[in-house]
Amino acid sequence: MLYFHLKQITQRCFSKTCVKTSQHVGLILSRPFAFAELRKSWHSTHTLVGDKNIILMGPPGAGKTTIGRIIGQKLDCCVIDVDDDILEKTWNMSVSEKLQDVGNEQFLEEEGKAVLNFSASGSVISLTGSNPMHDASMWHLKKNGIIVYLDVPLMDIIHRLKSMKIDRIVGQNFGTPMKDLLTLRRQYYKKWYDTRVFCESGASPEEVADKVLCAVKRYQDVDSETFISTRHIWPKDCKPKNSSKFFSEAVIEGLASDGGLFVPEKEFPKLSSREWKSLVRATYIERAQILLERCIHPADIPAARLGEMIETAYGKNFACSKIAPVRHLSGNQFILELFHGPTGSFKDLSLQLMPHLFAYCIPPDCNYMVLVATSGDTGSAVLNGFSRLNNNDKKRIAVATFFPENGVSDFQKAQIIGSQKDNGWAVGVKSDFDFCQTAVKRIFKDSDFTGFLIIEYGTILSSANSINWGRLLPQVIYHASAYLDLVNQGFISFGSPVDVCIPTGNFGNILAAVYAKMMGIPIRKFICASNQNHVLTDFIKTGHYDLRERKLAQTFSPAIDILKSSNLERHLHLMANKDGQLMTKLFSQLEDQNHFQIEKILIEKLQQDFVADWCSEDDCLAAINSTYNASGYILDPHTAVAKVVADRMQDKTCPVIVSSTAHYSKFAPAIMQALKIKEINQTSSSQLYLLSSYNALPPPHGALLERTKQQEKMDYQVCTADMNVLKSHVERLIQNQFI
Repeated sequence: MLYFHLKQITQRCFSKTCVKTSQHVGLILSRPFAFAELRKSWHSTHTLVGDKNIILMGPPGAGKTTIGRIIGQKLDCCVIDVDDDILEKTWNMSVSEKLQDVGNEQFLEEEGKAVLNFSASGSVISLTGSNPMHDASMWHLKKNGIIVYLDVPLMDIIHRLKSMKIDRIVGQNFGTPMKDLLTLRRQYYKKWYDTRVFCESGASPEEVADKVLCAVKRYQDVDSETFISTRHIWPKDCKPKNSSKFFSEAVIEGLASDGGLFVPEKEFPKLSSREWKSLVRATYIERAQILLERCIHPADIPAARLGEMIETAYGKNFACSKIAPVRHLSGNQFILELFHGPTGSFKDLSLQLMPHLFAYCIPPDCNYMVLVATSGDTGSAVLNGFSRLNNNDKKRIAVATFFPENGVSDFQKAQIIGSQKDNGWAVGVKSDFDFCQTAVKRIFKDSDFTGFLIIEYGTILSSANSINWGRLLPQVIYHASAYLDLVNQGFISFGSPVDVCIPTGNFGNILAAVYAKMMGIPIRKFICASNQNHVLTDFIKTGHYDLRERKLAQTFSPAIDILKSSNLERHLHLMANKDGQLMTKLFSQLEDQNHFQIEKILIEKLQQDFVADWCSEDDCLAAINSTYNASGYILDPHTAVAKVVADRMQDKTCPVIVSSTAHYSKFAPAIMQALKIKEINQTSSSQLYLLSSYNALPPPHGALLERTKQQEKMDYQVCTADMNVLKSHVERLIQNQFI
């Protein structure tokens, strides 16, 4: 391939040529500078100094006027109430009289005109509940201030309006329930706000005012939320330039240049108990919006735009409206169903959202090739997720997924190959997942090759595996949501502990549960469930990560057929107080010597929160059989592994949430063997339809059944387990997509 002919030339002249030969290269090499300049500009536009305003927005009864006065006193600045200081002075009559006089539609126009004729600087402005329904006046206000959305629980608003004896608001026709109108109003609030203040039930005006000031301060401090590599070594005297990355950069780059993984430089944001309680009755989408806004700075992705992405990801693409429902199985065990997405696995919970985050973050004039290694489920999920981008984004973002040719189930393989679209390809590799994952990481670290791709094709590489922070972060949501659902269903009260049991291979899913605990969810124990490839179980028990003389076994649960667990590095980094030097030492030793041992103090720290065990193939099948016979519920093999381990390791003093990471339809031969169904040698399509006839729980997965109807066999590429061969495939795919 062209890369190998030009490699020596590239090595000699890359530093001189890249800025001159391609506008893409110049843009990328100067990206830290570009991001810094962009954020400086953003900061200068959104600072509460001089002529800038704090603008309080929310429904009637949100407390905007009272909170505005408190903030005005704290800041010693002018306070303007749109109702009292603009509308009534302009009209010489009360707002209620004006509404009665002109009616709903004309009132909105008159109100908008009054605001358009108004200007202020350095003030706190309390809007009316209906101001956000007039676009022109909101753009006028937004130019000169930060719009803060006071998000008060709906039932709190209704109770407040009743106590204030307000039975009609703007836009309400006679007979329209107040609840319906307030719900409709939310779409207007979501459109305009810059930062949200979540006003939990029982919060006093003084508390909300303090939260507003904190939110504004965070909004202004664009450099406060950064990411570092797990292998970064801080100098004693000062912080080196460009050592930290913004969320946007971490998502774009995927893997740190030193081979480490990006993690937040500071602590995870934590919600108060009252804030969590206010989310108990919220939908999955509402919970996702609140949590992700806390984790993603609006300078990286504006809150309103983030909300649109979340609604796109989870609005219509999931078979269950609850997205990730929790089902009581038996006793103290609950199943967290993570398979209702379009490809039937927990990967959909991230990969329906992550492509939108990625597309927003990348520079507009660059092409990106996203490389993904899959142990089975990630492949189809990432191809499906990126295929749902708009056409403009699909023209500049392509995906290549590498899977072990003989290391996934037949259905998974057919699903990966069948998920190929205009901007996505599948490549079978004659090796195991660990080789695929290691190969992707090595390609990222090969500066000669990545530099060549930039110079020759204007294309940059990135990743959508859970090594990418943008892929891992959305997984936190469903662990938090599961706990809130148990509270909402009355099984526990908020604050009561739960355990979680998760089938674990690459450590991303269980790490997301750790992050949920850091945000305030009271998880007591993390139960790590392994199959016959139980390197993680052995490590948690001994502190010795040992791959010597260990061969990867193919099991009924291929998604956790993994020996090199990438996300473990993030957790060790957290436990070791962000000791990048130690991470570099440990994982270099793993690379060179196939093992490492952590110190006793870290083992004890690990075992405070984690327990682990593994499940044999026979025990896996037996668990599927016994669970079906007892409850009519069919576990997929990964969930069966987790149930076996939960049965052994959990002390039954609190509920345990077992993560069900895939729908059983994806593993029909194993299920049929477990249930002792004789017609096991049928086609995949026949097997799925036979299983669906059992009327078991969970019900058949519609999208997976549709997949079996796909008659056309799609071509895909197969390559040997050789780094140079994989690079040639990557180059060829880039040529096909972008040249």
